[in-house]
Amino acid sequence: MTDEVITPLPIGVENFEDMIKNGYYYVDKTLLIKEYLDKRGKVDVFTRPRRFGKTLNISMFQHFFDIQYADKKHLFDGLNISQIGEEYLSHQNKYPVIKLGFKDVHGSNFKEALEMLKPAVAWEYDRHSYLLESPKLPEHEKELFKKFWMRAANEEEYTGCLTFLSICLKKHYEENVIILIDEYDVPLEKAFFGGYYDDMVNFIRIFYSNALKTNDALGFSIITGCLRVSKESIFTGLNNLNVISISSTRYDEYFGFTEIEVKTILEHYSLEHKEEEMRNWYNGYQFGNATVYNPWSSIKYVADMTDGMPFANPHWSNTSSNEIIKDLIKISDDEVKKEIEILIAGGTITKPVKEDVIYAEIKTNMDNLWSFLYFTGYLKKVSRTQIGVHNHIELKIPNNELQFVYETKIIEWFDERIRATDLSKLYAAVLTQDVATMEDEINEMLSETISYMDSHENFYHGFLTGILRGIKGYITKSNRETGNGRGDILLRPVSIRKPAVVFEVKVANAAKDLVSKSDDALAQISKKKYDDELLHEGYADVIKYGIAFYRKDCLIKISQS
Repeated sequence: MTDEVITPLPIGVENFEDMIKNGYYYVDKTLLIKEYLDKRGKVDVFTRPRRFGKTLNISMFQHFFDIQYADKKHLFDGLNISQIGEEYLSHQNKYPVIKLGFKDVHGSNFKEALEMLKPAVAWEYDRHSYLLESPKLPEHEKELFKKFWMRAANEEEYTGCLTFLSICLKKHYEENVIILIDEYDVPLEKAFFGGYYDDMVNFIRIFYSNALKTNDALGFSIITGCLRVSKESIFTGLNNLNVISISSTRYDEYFGFTEIEVKTILEHYSLEHKEEEMRNWYNGYQFGNATVYNPWSSIKYVADMTDGMPFANPHWSNTSSNEIIKDLIKISDDEVKKEIEILIAGGTITKPVKEDVIYAEIKTNMDNLWSFLYFTGYLKKVSRTQIGVHNHIELKIPNNELQFVYETKIIEWFDERIRATDLSKLYAAVLTQDVATMEDEINEMLSETISYMDSHENFYHGFLTGILRGIKGYITKSNRETGNGRGDILLRPVSIRKPAVVFEVKVANAAKDLVSKSDDALAQISKKKYDDELLHEGYADVIKYGIAFYRKDCLIKISQS
């Protein structure tokens, strides 16, 4: 890196003023304003996955349109929007704006979630508290204003809080209001996973209907979210609604970083040599006709590289909705497990995709779940085909970062299954040298797993280590993890009078090779004397197992010291 590169990276910066004022590296998306003014509807809903710049773009819209930010016009100086003429700049800071963010509206029940809505509303009322001095508002409206400001309104009143603030602003400015709502569907997502979905839907439906359908003070509204929720669910009767999902070609390059934008970032920080690694890890999302990078992960990657980190890391892996991957695995049948294996092996599957998914229907059938994974960024579009009257999309895991998420969640799911499974029969078979029972028990567990690397010894080694760790009175040692050239898995009994156990794992290329591979495993134990360490420690009895795997079958051979 050259000494002159001192531009700070905007890790976690979601406020446009903060971004520009403090000189953070900014990927200029301001032409989104121009395109929006050219194409806007009455109510536009932008749906994109988490961490794809929705909050920053909402903040950019607010700083451009909000009449209260007239003294901040300079923030756009030198940016792309400032170069395209008065036709667009005439809209700058001309409108009253209401901005709400719903990212923190959640709780363990509906009452708690509503309590989290109150501060979000109160902060916006506080921003417009000058209205209490407006001669254009009658006293009774000022009293209701104070109730929202002081978080004292009731549930029914809160369904109309946006409409009421819109009316107050229109009276004061004599101009229709812009309503900006960020992460509109977070309360629904949290309610779905929290078990109070119906209560939240009933509230949100009235909330949005009041603000966006029957609100004469509304100029236009821009809404962002992760998932497209059907009109029937919360936007009942809202005929002026435009949904711009990841399937739409409109605005496709304005959420996420394009290839050119990433090249520019890497050049700025003298990291051009990292382009291929960055593409493999964070690129691959298909929004409309644009292929884009995850912006959050991209910025974090550049920060890691400038700090001397030697390799890429998964930065999206702590996203809360990642739990849906485990849900996919939990409810999957053999066919779906096979499809997950295809995806993790780098292949594709073709599925009908439903645009207007309802949270309550995500788990009712697999097509809904595949749709959810597509629209929330866990799968990408490779191609689209028409089968009968339905659109089908060829789906693929986008990149290494999401590959990590899938594999991690599969491991977590398997660990949970192991903890919940009675393995006493298997454990007894291991110690009594009942090979037939061992094979039956292991094969049954393999039949339920998602063997995403079933041609690699490491997969089976990890699988076997996981199921053997619960043997009471034994310490399980995985020597593959330490790389010390000893037997793959050692079971050391706490009592020296009990038998110790050595496992050596092999993978066959075909079912017919299972016998020879298990023989090879036993021969390796003998040749390399993997049991010597245990014999020298005083264990008189060492059981040696050679185990060979092919897909979801195993064959075990045994010898004894």
